[in-house]
Order: sequence, then C-alpha cells, then structure tokens
Amino acid sequence: MTETMFAERTRAMGVSAIREILKVASQPGMISLAGGLPAAEAFPTSILQHLTERVFEKYGSLALQYDCTEGFTPLRQALAFHLSEKKGICISQDDVLVATGSQGVLDALGKILISRGDRIAVEAPTYLGAIQAFNPYGPDYVSLETDEEGLIPESLEDALHQGPIKIVYLVPTFQNPTGRTLSVKRRAHLAEIIRRHDILVVEDDPYSDLRYEGGSIPSLQLFAPDQVIYIGTLSKIFAPGLRIGYCVAPEKVRQWMVLAKQGVDLHTGTLSQALAAEYLVGGYLEDHLPRILECYRPRRKAMLDALDIGLPDSFKWSRPEGGMFVWLEGPPDLDMDRVYEEAVKRGVAVVPGKYFFADPERGGNTLRLNFSMPDVLSIKHAVAILAELLREHVGSSKRTVQNGDNRNPYPRLVNNVISQFGTDFNRGTAQISMSQAVAVRKF
Repeated sequence: MTETMFAERTRAMGVSAIREILKVASQPGMISLAGGLPAAEAFPTSILQHLTERVFEKYGSLALQYDCTEGFTPLRQALAFHLSEKKGICISQDDVLVATGSQGVLDALGKILISRGDRIAVEAPTYLGAIQAFNPYGPDYVSLETDEEGLIPESLEDALHQGPIKIVYLVPTFQNPTGRTLSVKRRAHLAEIIRRHDILVVEDDPYSDLRYEGGSIPSLQLFAPDQVIYIGTLSKIFAPGLRIGYCVAPEKVRQWMVLAKQGVDLHTGTLSQALAAEYLVGGYLEDHLPRILECYRPRRKAMLDALDIGLPDSFKWSRPEGGMFVWLEGPPDLDMDRVYEEAVKRGVAVVPGKYFFADPERGGNTLRLNFSMPDVLSIKHAVAILAELLREHVGSSKRTVQNGDNRNPYPRLVNNVISQFGTDFNRGTAQISMSQAVAVRKF
C-alpha cells in the first residue's frame, strides 16, 4: 500500500510525542510525572453500581437505545442547571451539545470552522490535544505570549494588526500545561478585544472545578457570550472513560456542529450520558468533588514544597491554585530533552515542554509536571531525583534553605508515612527506606 492511498491531510496527523512518552512512563517501577490522568482513587467507584441501578429504574431500555445527536435530554437539562448554578452561565438545555469527550468538540470545531491557511491563535504554550485536533484542517498558528497571569491581551492585539484571526483557542483556568489562570482584569480586556474585532474564542474549561485554594473566577463566556464557545467535560470530576464532554456555542455554530457530529458517531453513548445525568441530578457530584480535591491538594503541595527545597534560583515554576500541572522553566540554554532521557534512566518520567508550543523552536528549557496521578511520597521521591539531575545540568547547588526548615528529613518522612498509613509501620517502612537516601541527598 503506497502513501498516495491516504488523504493529503494525514501528513499533518503525526504520532503524538507525548503518547510515546506515556508508553515509557507506564513501565514497571517508573514514577510518572508525565501524564495528565486523574488518580484512580478520585473515581466514584463505590457509587457506580447504585448509579447504574438508578439509571435502569428511571430510563429502562432507553439507556441502551440510539438517541438524538444533540445529547440525552436529561443530561442536557442537568448540564444547563449545573452551569447556571455553579458557573453563572445561564442557559437552557437547547444551548448544550453533548460530545464524546471535549476532544470531540475540538475536532468538530476544526471541521466546521478551519480552512487551510486560516490563522488560529493559541497560547504559547498551549494544550497539545487542540493542536492535534486542528492540524488536519491545515491552519497557520499564531502564538500569543503569556506570563504568570496567563495570556497577555496586547499579544492578541499585535497579532490582529498583522492579519485576520479566525479563532482564538484558550485554556484560561488552570491551564494545561502551565497551571496558570487568566486574571479577571485580563478576561475583561480580552473580551473587549474580541467583541471589537468580532472574533470567535474557544474557552476550554476542563479544570476549573479542581480549585484547592483562592476564590473562583468567572468564565470568559460571561464576558462575551456571543463570541465565546465554552467547552466543558466530566472527565476530571466523574470518570474519563465515560467520554462525556459538552459545549455551549452560538446557535449557528452549534447547528453546524450537530451536522458534523452526525457524520462521525451519530451521538455520544446513551448509557454513559444517562449515568452522567444521574450523577449530576442525584447530587453525587456535590458529595464527591470534595473527596477529589482532598486527594489532589496534598499532592500539589508536595510537589511545590519539593521544588522549593530542591532547585536553585536559576529555575522558576508556576504555583497553580488548582488543576493538575506545574510548569517548570530552567535557564535558556538548558536542554530538557536530555533531562528527560536521563530522568527516565533514574526511574522518573516527565514531559519536555517544547511539545506544547505551536512553534517547534520554543520551550526547549521547560517541563510539564503532573501531580494528580502519583501519591505524595512518590512525588517527593521523583522531584528529589529530578532536582538532583537538574542541578547537575546547570552546575548549581540547591536553593538556599530558609530559616525554620528542618535539615533532618527523617522525622518528616516518618510523619508523612503516619499521615498516609496511620501507625501501621509494616506498610510504611518500605516508603521510608525508599525515600530516606534521596531525602538526605536533597539536604
């Protein structure tokens, strides 16, 4: 079979470098800071049997039948209520389109909105999955600059002066890969720009429910509802394997998305949608979300504390108030590809940050670190190894220890084990043994 058999668009559908990294990360004994997976402990497994029984009591065989492309009506009703009550996005069920994961929304948007050569603006760095969804349709990417407060609105103004932009794609809250959040002031400024230029903005919002500190920030959709396509998902707060995503879009866009979806999968799986509807309507999300946050909050703290202790002042990293990721930047000449290769040899998997840039020449000195999947002790162990490796590459000593820091790590390790296992040291001894040598090197 020759290459001429395949459509020209397949040339833009390369193998995901991150997927290949995740294959390495899944090797036995590897501690992975590479993925973006929810922790298995965060899944509501204890209630799924009850949910399933409730679904068949309420819907019977309808939960197994074909359904309308727009989505299972009880789920669309539940999502409209959830968005109105929790995020202030006041809509009706007719405004909601259910998709097979938020990735299904991104692909549909690419199909109906992007023609070859259209200029699509993305953050630098941005979510790789959006790039993969848009690539087959042949866009030209425009990189928008970011800092600790997220997208810099003036960067969009500058890009517009250079030519028209078809779509702006953003993850404004706890961004993947940086964990940063676009400030309220900048959201208002950005909304003014997109209204003035009549641009469509795709607001991808998978992480805003995962807030561990600070106050919530209004959705960008509230600032410019006629210009914003809002994308949500239940993958991070229910279960990713059910593949439930959704969007709220201007009517004309939504109509075309329905037509695009009909040609792909007719509709998202009815049983998954029925389970999701009952999860929302039955109040299970309100009960379970605090457990998810309590699972991730100490993991985030463990990662930030370990970075504070282990890295010299030539490095900087984000301090997200939520989400799943920390973004690490080293000196400009640091090659994180080499760091990745050596980290794998030492049993730690990470993702070089260059894969999250539309411009392949950028981000060579950056890493994305995930804290949602590994447990606290594994995070401390892995970051200690990574920090030692990074210090070797830049030839620097560790960050200066502040007053009040305990230079003897062993009591802290014991306390960590007690907090995780209680006083059952038969289970905890292995973790102390594994971590002690690394911890001593950290100090």
